Amino acid sequence: MEGKVAGQFFSDNSIMSNPVAGLVIGVLVTVLVQSSSTSTSIIVSMVASSLLTVRAAVPIIMGANIGTSITNTIVALVQAGDRNEFRRAFAGATVHDFFNWLSVLVLLPLEAASHYLEIVTNLVVESFHLKNGEDAPELLKVITDPFTKLIVQLDKEVINQIAMKDEAAQNKSLIKIWCYSITNVTEMNVTIPSPENCTSPSLCWTDGFQTWTLQNVTQEVNIAKCTHIFVNFNLPDLAVGIILLVFSLLVLCGCLYMIVKLLNSVLKGQVAVVIKKTLNTDLPFPFGWVTGYLAILVGAGMTFIVQSSSVFTSALTPLIGLGVITIERAYPLTLGSNIGTTTTAILAAMASPGSTLKSSLQIALCHFFFNISGIILWYPIPFTRLPIRLAKGLGSISAKYRWFAVFYLIFFFFLIPLAVFGLSLAGWPVLVGVGAPIIFLLLLVLLLRILQSRCPRVLPRKLQNWNFLPLWMHSLKPWDNLISLLASCCQRRCCCCCRVCCALCGCPSCCRCSKCCEDLEEAQEPSKDIPIKTPEAFDNMALSTEAHDGVKPKADALGAKTTAF
Repeated sequence: MEGKVAGQFFSDNSIMSNPVAGLVIGVLVTVLVQSSSTSTSIIVSMVASSLLTVRAAVPIIMGANIGTSITNTIVALVQAGDRNEFRRAFAGATVHDFFNWLSVLVLLPLEAASHYLEIVTNLVVESFHLKNGEDAPELLKVITDPFTKLIVQLDKEVINQIAMKDEAAQNKSLIKIWCYSITNVTEMNVTIPSPENCTSPSLCWTDGFQTWTLQNVTQEVNIAKCTHIFVNFNLPDLAVGIILLVFSLLVLCGCLYMIVKLLNSVLKGQVAVVIKKTLNTDLPFPFGWVTGYLAILVGAGMTFIVQSSSVFTSALTPLIGLGVITIERAYPLTLGSNIGTTTTAILAAMASPGSTLKSSLQIALCHFFFNISGIILWYPIPFTRLPIRLAKGLGSISAKYRWFAVFYLIFFFFLIPLAVFGLSLAGWPVLVGVGAPIIFLLLLVLLLRILQSRCPRVLPRKLQNWNFLPLWMHSLKPWDNLISLLASCCQRRCCCCCRVCCALCGCPSCCRCSKCCEDLEEAQEPSKDIPIKTPEAFDNMALSTEAHDGVKPKADALGAKTTAF
């Protein structure tokens, strides 16, 4: 089902001509199918078939790079039970997100203005003496394919046919039924409209109003059915997709839970100290700066072996949460993983036939050079490693307000791409008219935040902090109260409307809900004297003090202090 949706998305060239729409479609489709290789393979086949130009495909490749990072962010949610582990795990997972988003924010406008990725990759491809390659190595698939084929087998040709606007493929099922078939060519008498259509004058017969000739007829004979679970159920693609989605989520959550528990039991005491020291130690002076680049190579090599960046980064996330790997060391490993996942596409492109080899290889190289450009932007100079600082800040906020992690996933990977896609359907004027004021407002807020932290004296006294705004506009505390009140709404007598009013405006004495607010405060007062048990793993003194003493934090959504990791 998701494959058909992906094919239909990519086949609309009127949308693909808009780079912003192409970007968000790449994000949505990759999030939907949970595989950047699937969405990338569709893009490559469309470019190879001249249904999509390389210029239009580059933004979709960028979007696929963003969409594949949602997996390890979901993995981090498994460690939400412990605030410290969740803080580190979520920061380690979202450093991948921030790297991809920041790279797109810089490189997408640059590509739209100069088309440098298209030009550079074309020069590289032209310099090669291209020949048909051999099959790309399937390292991990040798192990996984026998098991996956027992569950379900999909006909990838149907997805490609849908992307190529083949009307005959619209009603075909993606579930593969016949795995073995042969093609027979036989000579048969067939009816033709007129003698001019005869294959030869000697092989043409006329009988009244009918004309016959002898032609070779090709027939495909099915020999053996596939052996997967759904081969004899005759279920629609939607039902099979829902069953597989639920099953895969249960297996994923179960495996992640077992991995975290296993790592918690194994990586303790002296073992954890030795592993942590080994993984996080830099090379001796003066070669300490080389350590990060070696980590990039290790990440690229490991991803090439498992042929999935999601698998590698998802395996790193629990280790970051347990404190075995620091986020500073995980960052170059993640960057290397981004490079490693492109090598598989390059090898697959090299196996393409001669007629499609150039375009296939050019798209694969676009993906490679995009990640290389991102690394050049956000890694070599320590000052430019913004993804680390942003991920740490988000990790601290999510550890304090754990519901914010779910909001982040839904907002950045679903709501924003869907909103931008909807505006793109209305055309460039609508997209620019709505997007430009929002971007201007965000840049203004960012500028004010920098001035407030660096040189507040240049600002008017009123703008030196965010107190001139209502509390709910610059702090997550009212929203946290609101969510807590909504969660316990059915357990208390006060009406839900009054709870929302109490959380947002404080209810002055003239408000009809003021009495209800007073009752809530009286009900909550005894709980202030109850001591809160501090987790043993609290290594963050600021967070520990706040949890122990009940001190209201000064950090907020716009001015949150970054917690030391």
